[in-house]
Parts: sequence; C-alpha cells; structure tokens
Amino acid sequence: MSSKDFISPLIAIRRSAFLLGFLGCAMLLSACAVNPATGQGNLVTMSEKRELEIGAEEHEKVLQSMALLSDEELNAYINEVGQRLVAVSHRPDLNFTFTVIDSPEINAFALPGGYVYINRGLLAYLNTEAELAAVLGHEIGHITARHAVQQQSRGAFSRVAAGVGGVVAAVATGSGYIGSQIMDVGSLWAQAGLSGFGREHELEADTLGAEYLLNAGYDPQAVINVVTVLKNQEDFNTKVANQQPSYHGLFATHPRNDTRLQQAIASVGALPANQATLLDNQKFRDHMEGLVVGESQATTGTQARNRYYQTLLGYTMVFPNGWTVNETPTTVEAINPEDATRLRVEVQRMQESIEPRLFIRDKLGISNLQKSEALQQFRLQGYTGTVNQNGQNQRIAVIYLGPRVFIFTGDIASVDAEQSDQFILASIRTFRAIQANERFSGNESRLHYVQVAEGFTFAELARISPVGNYPEETLRLINGYYPTGTPEPGEWIKIVQ
Repeated sequence: MSSKDFISPLIAIRRSAFLLGFLGCAMLLSACAVNPATGQGNLVTMSEKRELEIGAEEHEKVLQSMALLSDEELNAYINEVGQRLVAVSHRPDLNFTFTVIDSPEINAFALPGGYVYINRGLLAYLNTEAELAAVLGHEIGHITARHAVQQQSRGAFSRVAAGVGGVVAAVATGSGYIGSQIMDVGSLWAQAGLSGFGREHELEADTLGAEYLLNAGYDPQAVINVVTVLKNQEDFNTKVANQQPSYHGLFATHPRNDTRLQQAIASVGALPANQATLLDNQKFRDHMEGLVVGESQATTGTQARNRYYQTLLGYTMVFPNGWTVNETPTTVEAINPEDATRLRVEVQRMQESIEPRLFIRDKLGISNLQKSEALQQFRLQGYTGTVNQNGQNQRIAVIYLGPRVFIFTGDIASVDAEQSDQFILASIRTFRAIQANERFSGNESRLHYVQVAEGFTFAELARISPVGNYPEETLRLINGYYPTGTPEPGEWIKIVQ
C-alpha cells in the first residue's frame, strides 16, 4: 500500500467533517466559530475572549489545589521546548504558560487559553527531548483546536462533575496526589482535561502535535514513542496488579499499534535527514538529572493528605486529614477522633464471579441497602449503600481488585450524619491499585544518568537498586526497554538512587 493510500482516507474524512461543520454553522450561525487549527466550523457558544478569561481563572484554581515543582531551571527548560512548538502552531500569538506539577502520576493536561501542565511522574519516563515535545505538542493541539471549549458547548462537563462528586474536594484538601489526579484539582476544566476528550479529539490533538513537532525540527514519530511508553505502563500494571488500565487523558484512547494514529502521523510527513536538527539529548539529560521519582518529600509532611499504602495487598486510598489509622497485615481502620466516624477495610479472596451488588446481598447477608449505587473508579467495579444494623447507621461497600474483594464498613456518626457519610463515601472513592510509578521505597529517590558498560544487564542493576518492588521491570520501564531489550555499550540509561 502506498503513502497515498494512507493519506487519501484522512483527506476524505477531513472534507466530510468540513462539510458537516459548514452545514451546522449555516443552521446555527449565532453559535458557530471557526476552529483555529483546522479551519472548520465548530458549534460553540464561547468567544475567544471568554476562553482566555476562563483559562486564567481555572489556572489559579490549579495553582491553589496542586503542588508545583520548584526546580526553576527545569521549568524554564520545559517552557523553552513548549514555546518552540507554540511558535509553529496555529495560535502562535496566544500567551502559552507551561507548568510542571509535582506529582508522580504519569499524565499531562491542558486548560483553554494556553495553559499546559505536565507531571513530574511523566517526565521520569521520557527518554528524549522529542518525546517531551510530543507530550507538550499534544496538549497544545487540544488548545489550538479548542477541544475543551467544544466539550463545554456540548454539555460534556456535566458528566465530569457527576463522576467526580463535590464532597471529594473535602477529602482532597491540601497538596499531594491521588490516582489520576481528577479528584485533586479544584478546576472542572482541568478535570475534563485529565479525563480525556474522546477518541476523535485525542486523534486530532495527536495529528496537530505531530505537525508542530515536524515544523519545530523534531521527529513526529516521537508521538508513537510516547504512546508506547504509556502502553508499557498499562501492560506492567495489568501484569503485576491484575488490574485494568488506570491512567487518564493523555493518549488514553489509543490501542497499541493504533493504525489510525500511525496513518495520521504518516500524513504529517517526516524530517529529511539533513534537517533533523534536534537529536542531541544532552540538554534533556542535564535537566532530568536528579529528578525525583515516586513520592516527593516536598509534597509530604504537615500539608500532605492522609494517603495510606497497603503494599502487601497492592492498594492505596486517602483518608480525611486528621483521622487516625490503625492496621494489621490484612485490615485497616481509620477513625475521626472528633465524632467517632470510622471506616474499616477488610479483604477476602474471590471464590466465584458475581456482581458486587450480589456479593453484598448473598455473601454479606445485607439485602436492605439504602442510597445504593454502583462504584466505577480507576477501572475498578464495586457497589455501595447504607444500612442500619443494631441501631448503627453504616456505609457498606465492596470493590473488586484482581482476585480479591475489598469490603468497606463505615460507622456513620450520629451528629451531622450526612456529612459523616459523605466523608466515608469520598474516602472509599479514592481506593485504587498502587501504580508502577509509586513503587519506590525508603527515602526520596532520584534519577541519575550513566553510560552502559560491556556486559550490562537490567537484572544486575536491579540487584543494587533501591526500588522496592519489581525493580527490574521498573528500571526497564523508565528506560524504554520494557519488557525486553538491552542497551548497547556507551548508551545512556537512567538509574534510581
């Protein structure tokens, strides 16, 4: 099949989209705006002026609710790479701001009006400046194409709000991180960005980002490399935790070996060999040297949220600030000393495959749940509701993680029972599997670059690594050699110390 065979269907799709957009605008002229990146008509109800105002307002909410990385030189470098892409984008006159979030979560997101965020956790898994540019270019593409504005006009944000729940903000007070970050950030627009914009918008952002990479002097294939990084993370988490993929947003809609994505990148073109000017990654390594991996001490301490890790069973969750936590090898109980609200977590091996709702009814013997609802969080399935047992109002929940059933029993305080129940439910909603990027033990760990010598193996490096769980797999992941492969002598790799 020739390159024309790849490109022609994309051209036809774009022409059809243009005609649909034109017809839609003809019917609703008052709500039509031209997409700055594609030139097509989009049905939106927001002016660019209002878009910029919202971006500035929501950016302040992000700054207030999320910890920022204090490394000025690294922030300046991220901004330098980002601005190089902005200069060749469809909205070069927009004042873009690039911010590094001090979170180990592997993600990035964008706000309308030119605000791009990348997590420290994602930086640790990138291996070239082109891959960094691919991430930033993807988010710039969302902004230039006004994807968040389009979603808002279609009412999609109401679904995000329903999924997050207002009470979670009370549990997520303070700095730190949580799962996909969606419950951390105080901006509904940022929550939408973290959740992703859907298959078509994500593919469009990939294509625009690849175009910006090409025009800035980077290899557009770096987009495929970053997708591979994330898919390797997905495979690893599935293998070691028996869980489904749990990252959100960035490239989340792409299957491995995505044919449509490969065609889209191919349609952008490739750099001639004599124009590949941005191949030296020494500057990239210089700025990533010493980067914290895993949990940062800067986001722990008095301001950190009450996050609990159960490494034996492979799960983590957040309890409200001020609650005391007591644990055994298989159970944990958190108590609010002010009103006696308490939440207990137990675990059982799953003996048979039944719905969580039926597990509560048939295995726990509770058939009269009130305020019951299904739980769907971080790709996990569960069920919850309230019940009165022996005069005590309780919140009951079960969540399935791998081959285990986790059972939550919350004693609701008699004083301000509604708020007590909300805190219990909000805490239950933070339950998830420990992710690969959190599998570092002991004191704060940092990345360092070394050159590979003859006879190097990841197995040998893992024996002396401070990485506590799955050290060989983790070292392979951060170096782009998962699940197999060995670098050549003289190549640079990252170690953890």
